[in-house]
Amino acid sequence: MTASTANAQRFREFKMPDVGEGLTEAEILKWYVQPGDTVTDGQVVCEVETAKAAVELPIPYTGVVHELRFGEGVTVDVGTAIIAVDTDPGAGPAEAPAAAPQEAAADEEAEPQGRQAVLVGYGAAPSSTKRRARKPQPGVPAQPEPAKAALQAELNGRTAPAAPATPAAPAVQPAPAAPAGSAVPAAGRPLAKPPVRKLAKDLGIDLATILPTGPDGIITREDVHAAATPAAAPTEAPGPVAVAAAEPGTVDAAARERRVPVKGVRKATAQAMVASAFTAPHVTEFITVDVTRTMKLVQELKQDPDMAGLRVNPLLLVAKAFLVALKRHPEANAAWDEANQEIVYKDYVNLGIAAATPRGLIVPNIKDAGAKTLPQLASELGDLVATAREGKTSPAAMAGGTVTITNVGVFGVDTGTPILNPGESAILAFGAVKLQPWVHKGKVKARQVTTLALSFDHRLVDGELGSKLLADVAAVLERPKRLITWG
Repeated sequence: MTASTANAQRFREFKMPDVGEGLTEAEILKWYVQPGDTVTDGQVVCEVETAKAAVELPIPYTGVVHELRFGEGVTVDVGTAIIAVDTDPGAGPAEAPAAAPQEAAADEEAEPQGRQAVLVGYGAAPSSTKRRARKPQPGVPAQPEPAKAALQAELNGRTAPAAPATPAAPAVQPAPAAPAGSAVPAAGRPLAKPPVRKLAKDLGIDLATILPTGPDGIITREDVHAAATPAAAPTEAPGPVAVAAAEPGTVDAAARERRVPVKGVRKATAQAMVASAFTAPHVTEFITVDVTRTMKLVQELKQDPDMAGLRVNPLLLVAKAFLVALKRHPEANAAWDEANQEIVYKDYVNLGIAAATPRGLIVPNIKDAGAKTLPQLASELGDLVATAREGKTSPAAMAGGTVTITNVGVFGVDTGTPILNPGESAILAFGAVKLQPWVHKGKVKARQVTTLALSFDHRLVDGELGSKLLADVAAVLERPKRLITWG
């Protein structure tokens, strides 16, 4: 066994795993260990945030932390080593294997191995395809490093740095540099990893205009950022500068602004809402209902022994009313399959509950909510909300929803026009319950009243069906005994 092989077996690297949702990167939020700390197999070493949620990562090795490859707040590609562990610290000093660059790690040719471990499932099988190095263009000589730097700078719209003095060489007529904004000649599609392609797309950069600096002609994240950097203004000789006096009473607006990168849950929410709003034709209907009897039932259930230890609130009965109404109108519980041009009717209800968290809006769902009793529904609803507020909701808990409830009433809001969660058919907004004058049994009395709003996908739900669904939810809340007669 060679020394390098022994070191590789002794110093084990833990790579950023795929959490099972096909995500390509995650941000390291917090390290729970530092170099020199002892860790055991299964111990949580860090917390990362994906586009779905925050996840704690356990390490599969026992030993002493040798190195943390990335600091907190850094976004790391899936499959990149983030920590190195010395599994045999008693063996004496040894040199740990060097960390591979993040951008090149996923594209380097490696020996066949088993599937990479992930948090959910078995991961993707290793590809047998090997990437070939780019062949040089016929008649185009290979450019030395200074020439590459000059060409990259000119492509990016910046002034190339002065090249260091070199010994005289035979005169060669240089090829004209490509003008700014033009594509670099390349054989076929530019080589870049999917996260790098996405970054270039987000920044509006054409990969064909970027001169790659990675191995085998691969475009790296740094290349894209360099191409996106605005051109620097040409420097001029220093001279007298006239300083304009600020007008009295004016304040620089930029000094009172903050810019926060869009990433993680906020980025995923923004993308989902835009996709939903401009894909599914939304229709929103409203109804105002007297929920005095429902509010009385809430108080009675709080004293019921069968509900002891469970959180009973109006949202629980609104959820149950929604489930009963869906049972009466199952055609509203469906999904639109654009690829196959089919409507998928679902014989189960995964009820989503929109939850506001410090990291943004998430929508975990209760699986098979329609089949649960009221105590079971109360238990799962309480666990769901508590987990969401702690930021511990797993991606699996947010997948597969069919309909959603958003409780805007907790903020004192009467109602709204909610946007559908992507892939779902309807979302119900539950507004604030307020004492209002209401005609009850022929007399105007103070009653507890709320407004419900139902948004639905008009491709799936016609106006008649949506109206009946909303009316039935209101009917159950007006007379909650219908939970028994209709349920």
